[in-house]
Amino acid sequence: MSRTEQQKIVLRQAVLVEGKYDKAKLASLLDALIIDLDGFHIFHNRARLQLIRRLASERGVVIFTDSDRAGFQIRAYLKGALPSEQVWHAYLPDIFGKERRKVVPSAEGKIGVEGASRQVIIEALARAGVHQIPSADTAERITKLDLFEAGLSGKSDSRARRMHLLRSLDLPANLPTNTLPGVLSALMSRAQFFEAALKSD
Repeated sequence: MSRTEQQKIVLRQAVLVEGKYDKAKLASLLDALIIDLDGFHIFHNRARLQLIRRLASERGVVIFTDSDRAGFQIRAYLKGALPSEQVWHAYLPDIFGKERRKVVPSAEGKIGVEGASRQVIIEALARAGVHQIPSADTAERITKLDLFEAGLSGKSDSRARRMHLLRSLDLPANLPTNTLPGVLSALMSRAQFFEAALKSD
């Protein structure tokens, strides 16, 4: 595989996927904020839905669920919860088979996002009208090192300070630390982040 083929696609929109295996697959292909919906749990997770609404308002979201009954149920729920102009829909074609980690195929026998090839995923995003943005746009993203320098990780009081920051920004308290830089980058600049972090002192 050439270096060009290995480059990640940089997206402005946040990408919504059903589960952690879908997230892992797309993370290997995309430079984007990828949100794991935790399957049908999104139906009852108001904090996660509130976050998704904020991300949709700030930069738009791509709904990229599997093309089976469950995937379309989750897609329909999100479609009803979000303004249409803030949503892009990426659809997988029907590809029958099973993912490598599974012993048997899914109930409908279709390959999901986690089992789709790079080319199939790229084509699905292209059909959705999602385009790559210049990598220079990522230069000011908030990083894990920024969290550490702001005292939000790696220190004895980091958890308390992180919780204070999340409350002040009206973000879910259970937002994973590994997901936090991407979410913050989607909502504010680095300068705004450090200003907000100072207030959590």
